[in-house]
Amino acid sequence: MNFSPGNLAALIIASSFSAGLNTYATLLTLGLAAHTRWVQLPPGLEVVGNWWVIGVCALLFAAEFIADKIPALDLAWNALHTMVRIPVAALLAYRATEHLSPGMQIAAIAAGSAIAALAHTSKTAVRVAVTPSPEPVSNIALSSAEDIAAVGLTWIATTHPWVSASVVLVLLAVTLFSIRWVIRLCRRAFHNSFGTLPQPPMP
Repeated sequence: MNFSPGNLAALIIASSFSAGLNTYATLLTLGLAAHTRWVQLPPGLEVVGNWWVIGVCALLFAAEFIADKIPALDLAWNALHTMVRIPVAALLAYRATEHLSPGMQIAAIAAGSAIAALAHTSKTAVRVAVTPSPEPVSNIALSSAEDIAAVGLTWIATTHPWVSASVVLVLLAVTLFSIRWVIRLCRRAFHNSFGTLPQPPMP
């Protein structure tokens, strides 16, 4: 992999989004790719190829694979991982840009954190909407799709970073549009509920 600023930016965009969906799947994919020498990661990310890191991430990924598919438990799990996914994305961005200038490093960390936060927030919001469903199939299907997306985007990012980053940018655009749409719906519902309340009679 060519470690040009452009390729690093694309790798950070893709891996940060993936980390926002499933941190352990992202780290495990990067670790296996690095350990098997399938790709060469930036020097700062070589630590993910350590067998200890791979083993711990594999165990945590297995735990998340189960917990994330159980209604109610998945909400608690995702809420807890607000303190994991965003910092890990920031750390990945920091380690990937160790050889760049401090200004570019700060920009990479900020971008990685913001992208992971958007991915994590949208994932959690969708779970809040889907979890009340009485059947478990939707939760399982949604969680499985997220796992596949995290692994797939990370894997593609190691060989074709701009392809993976382009997919993520489209997903981010859809996410931002969806957030605006939800906010408008909430405002409209609030206005319809409270904006037309009858006025109390004059004394």
